[in-house]
Amino acid sequence: MFKQKAGVAMSVSTQGKRQSGFADTVKVVVQALLIALVIRTLLFQAFNIPSGSMKDTLLVGDYLFVSQFSYGYSRYSLPYSLPLFSGRIFGSSPERGDVVVFALPRDPSTDYIKRVIGLPGDRIQMIGGLLHINGAPVKRERVSDFIDDENGATVRRWRETLPNGVSYETLDLEEDGSLDNTQEYVVPPGHYFMMGDNRDNSLDSRVPSGVGYVPFENLIGKAQIIFFSIGDGESVWHIWNWPGSVRWSRLFRLVR
Repeated sequence: MFKQKAGVAMSVSTQGKRQSGFADTVKVVVQALLIALVIRTLLFQAFNIPSGSMKDTLLVGDYLFVSQFSYGYSRYSLPYSLPLFSGRIFGSSPERGDVVVFALPRDPSTDYIKRVIGLPGDRIQMIGGLLHINGAPVKRERVSDFIDDENGATVRRWRETLPNGVSYETLDLEEDGSLDNTQEYVVPPGHYFMMGDNRDNSLDSRVPSGVGYVPFENLIGKAQIIFFSIGDGESVWHIWNWPGSVRWSRLFRLVR
């Protein structure tokens, strides 16, 4: 009789330990998910670059962290853009030259990444391929050509310096591109004018029906650092190809 009771006690004890172990596992998973949700919503979100509109600052296959807190939070900071509130809280205005991820005004389910060129009230115009802000041409100087690793093409490259001193490189694919000469755009209050660094291959605020002016509320965050980069057309999951396909020199590069 004593042996049978001991066996039952041992069985109950083992079952209790298993239930306790399962509960602990669930607790750890839930805590990890909550931490990940907080990081994704309030701190950083990861994005990858699917197009060449920001070459050569950002290349197809770059993976980067975007700081959610840089401009405060809007509904687009939340997963699935849940409409829990309107406007922006803890808002901080972007600076001219920031590289920003935003929800596309005509389709907020789509995220774009461009550079802030025009602030509210600015007058923006392209004349002969040269950017003008408030009637003044932006300083631009020719630098070495860009060699496109996608097709080996040589592309003219310029260093552009905005009025606030922010400097970056732009590409010039065509001598007289369709967006090299535009009307003068006047940025409305509470909106921003965005442009891609690959000037002849970027759908941006120069195309009103495509992007147009971007409301402050639509800003998701500021691009901060490239944490991974893999060659265009390569699969990130094919780790056996990494020695030759990863762009090692771009890892942990700050986005400027």
